[in-house]
Amino acid sequence: MKRFTPAALLGHSSQRPSHCATVEHVASAAMTCLGVILLATVAISGGQCSAEDARLSPPKDLDGYFPFHPPQSADAWKLRADEVRRRVLVSQGLWPAPTKTDLNAVIHGTIEIADDHAPGGGYSISKVYFESLPGFFVTGNLYRPKAVTGKVPGVLFSHGHRKDARLALESPDAIRREIASGAERFERGGASLYQSMCVQLARMGCVVWQWDMLGDSDSRQLSRELVHGFAKQRPEMNRREGWGLFSPQAESRLQSVMGLQTWNSIRSLDFLLSLPEVDPARIAMTGSSGGGTQTMLLAAVDDRLALSYPVVMVSTSMQGGCTCENASLLRIGSGNVEFAALFAPKPQGMNTADDWTREMATKGFPDLERLYALLGAKDRVTLLRGEHFPHNYNAVTRSAFQTFLNRQFRLGLEEPVIERDFEPMPPERLSVWDASHPAPPAADPDFERKLLADLDHTIETTVREAAATQDGVDRLLRPAFETLIGRSFTSAGVVAWNLSDKERVGDVVRMRGTLENTTYGEEVPVEWLYPSNWNEQVVVWLDSSGRRAVIEQGDTAPSRMPGEIRSLLAGGTAVVAADLFHARELEVVGSETARQRTVKNPREFAGYTFGYNDPAIARSAQDVLTILAFLRNTEVPGHPRPSHVAVAGFGEAAPIVLAARTVAGPSIDRVAVDTGGFRFESLDDWRHPLFLPGAVRYLDIPGLIAAGASRLRLVGENAESLLPLTRSAIATGAVALDDGAGGRDALAAWLVHGTK
Repeated sequence: MKRFTPAALLGHSSQRPSHCATVEHVASAAMTCLGVILLATVAISGGQCSAEDARLSPPKDLDGYFPFHPPQSADAWKLRADEVRRRVLVSQGLWPAPTKTDLNAVIHGTIEIADDHAPGGGYSISKVYFESLPGFFVTGNLYRPKAVTGKVPGVLFSHGHRKDARLALESPDAIRREIASGAERFERGGASLYQSMCVQLARMGCVVWQWDMLGDSDSRQLSRELVHGFAKQRPEMNRREGWGLFSPQAESRLQSVMGLQTWNSIRSLDFLLSLPEVDPARIAMTGSSGGGTQTMLLAAVDDRLALSYPVVMVSTSMQGGCTCENASLLRIGSGNVEFAALFAPKPQGMNTADDWTREMATKGFPDLERLYALLGAKDRVTLLRGEHFPHNYNAVTRSAFQTFLNRQFRLGLEEPVIERDFEPMPPERLSVWDASHPAPPAADPDFERKLLADLDHTIETTVREAAATQDGVDRLLRPAFETLIGRSFTSAGVVAWNLSDKERVGDVVRMRGTLENTTYGEEVPVEWLYPSNWNEQVVVWLDSSGRRAVIEQGDTAPSRMPGEIRSLLAGGTAVVAADLFHARELEVVGSETARQRTVKNPREFAGYTFGYNDPAIARSAQDVLTILAFLRNTEVPGHPRPSHVAVAGFGEAAPIVLAARTVAGPSIDRVAVDTGGFRFESLDDWRHPLFLPGAVRYLDIPGLIAAGASRLRLVGENAESLLPLTRSAIATGAVALDDGAGGRDALAAWLVHGTK
């Protein structure tokens, strides 16, 4: 084992430790420069070689593995649940939610059914439509028992991807096959599992609302092909004015099909609760497949639900294959089992089938049981084993849900609850639209554009109002950016230093190596320059050229260093530069068009990639947090940490630095950036290296600036383009606008001294 003396460590020798050098002894209390901290850390970390950055592995997709790890305490779960719930809300475009406008509900065409098995001898089926957003209709059927005494339970029933699910009837041959397999019981009632469920619940004394998924049955304002079959970007819908769904403009505002369906679920709950006979304390939701996804999402974000029963969807395996089941940011670091966990400790059931849920009994459900037990409610979560059935919501599973509902809502019925046969309604009797209630235009591109534009205007107004006060920034804007970036300084991780190269040039020691984030399996290639008269201050200098920003063409001669770097070093300030992830990822791709890597799914939908993987710019911002965590948290006995850390960002690094700033807390003392007037809104390709889902929703670069508007110097911006809170900070001196006339030298001086 080679021994390196303190003199060698500081560059007083031509010896160069290898990438994985082990240092046995670091001494001399006088060695207080940053170089000792850096090199001593090699000894502390045990000389471990850094593994390849885990982020350079193939990106995760919807067919990955999504385990749930219950926390050790209820308090820890509350913190985690708040974080995951916020991620769900942000991903669905519900942070903040749209303003709830009048539903303008129309209930018509009521059909009275005589039925000796229902309270009062019958039930009714009504046709309903209402507006979840102005001009945007939700359609479906409302089932109500004829005789209601007091308040009765309400049930939301969402469906999956069966075409024309609410209206369609199975063929006699298909019904017989289902009966033969044990999935159904009746030749008549088996024609529609959706009607079977609703009729049985009405017979149990419940009010049931069963509505259409977008693009299905009577919901035709957005086509089925668009909502569930989108494959290729539409150039005519990819414009800064008049954009459509799945476009970069929509993704940058977190406008998605899944978000619209989640909003329709929320408004469906509003509709159900508007009915005077419905008991607000006894509201349940169930659905299978895509309807199970909708059930999980509503249960995760709306505490008005009292019982949840997602079917053939909760799994550590496949998470939902349709475009309507995916959204950017949604499942990064999480998954469906954890989404189901967000409902704990309320009553919840689920099942398995011969599909991606088949292993739930051993992978996922035991973890849910542990969480429920931790919260004192182990008996409130249940799993129906059904691996012998295919992917469906069959009579056996419906009976399990109805029995669970009966028990939890104390309906007092004989158990197990078993469906009875009935005469299903033909499609024309259930369809919402008729001559007196004409359907709105179907699949109208102008309607799609207007829907998204109006929604954007509504949300932008709300976000701007929040961003006008520090309280609003702290409550809405900064938490949103924490979700977009995926990490904060407090969760930045444990960082070790691995040295690969070192040399002394005059009074400056240059070191090259990687910072290894051992918490996340990540590494950041860095270049350190530190003077012998180190003043315990560090400037992190980041621009589009990465490590070359501080050493021109790899030449270490001081005369070849940029002037601003020489000035910092001459004053005793250490400098660090880094190759951030977004640039390194492109090298892996080898793309001449400089695009981010995407999953193998051929459909050109950002949610398939960014629903499971942080975008490159977020990972680069995480790299900045890794550098900060190393500088601020590294413990080297007998040696000080830096007393002052500043960060500069230029070119592509400017928005990255601003993003990191919003979640870095007090770990950064000063920030200087030259944005060059860049705006995320200008990006017309969601695979661009700087594309960040949700960035425009949260007011773009001005929003990032407002979320970190203190001890900040800006070049490339003008006051008129900034938010009022930032302009106020400019007036008080907390933020400075710089015309750039003084060049980077002036910014470097300000970062250290606070003056030009």
